[in-house]
Amino acid sequence: MIRKIIQIDEDRCNGCGLCADACQEGAIEMVNNKARLTREDYCDGLGNCLPVCPADAITFVEKEAEAYDAGQPFPSDAGCPGSRIRQFERTSDKQVAAGLNIPVQPESMLRQWPVQIKLAPVNAPYFDNADLLVAADCTAYAYADFHNRFIRNRITLIGCPKLDDVDYTEKLTEIISRNNIKSLTIVRMEVPCCGGLQYAAENALKSSGKFIPWQVVTLSTDGNIID
Repeated sequence: MIRKIIQIDEDRCNGCGLCADACQEGAIEMVNNKARLTREDYCDGLGNCLPVCPADAITFVEKEAEAYDAGQPFPSDAGCPGSRIRQFERTSDKQVAAGLNIPVQPESMLRQWPVQIKLAPVNAPYFDNADLLVAADCTAYAYADFHNRFIRNRITLIGCPKLDDVDYTEKLTEIISRNNIKSLTIVRMEVPCCGGLQYAAENALKSSGKFIPWQVVTLSTDGNIID
């Protein structure tokens, strides 16, 4: 059948592996340090891999290909009984009402992948006209309603300067400079090591030469907003 799938230019591919991580279907594998579409029938044609590729090595094509198989297991899960993608449905209110005592699964507000500052591309379509969230790793664990309060309607980047042992300033400056960012929200913990993340984000905004609304939200270790 003729359908839309992705095509990878191996000459352009730099072997970063971001597309393989972004592919939720397990259709892309790294072979000899190059990304390769190893199973066309796993490719759903939605292109989650396109925006994360820093080398513009991925495009859409329409070609003769096997029908998309939504029930295939991930390669790493092949030996796990019942481990098949797209078969986990969100629990409904009716199940709770019927007395099954199964809570409704909250909906994720995450809008893009990857989220780690070190892995994120400096330019991607999802950055266009975006409200940017730069958050410390621990904040999502400390604040119970993090998705609704902070991630909703924002593009999310996370990091920990203590664990990564890196200054994010240069990377964040490029992201803000090269994209139409509407606003910046920095969410950090009250602990001193989070000061490095705030410092990097604030200095990136200054270095970009742009004047956009920005705010810093600090969380306590017991999960409350301090300021």
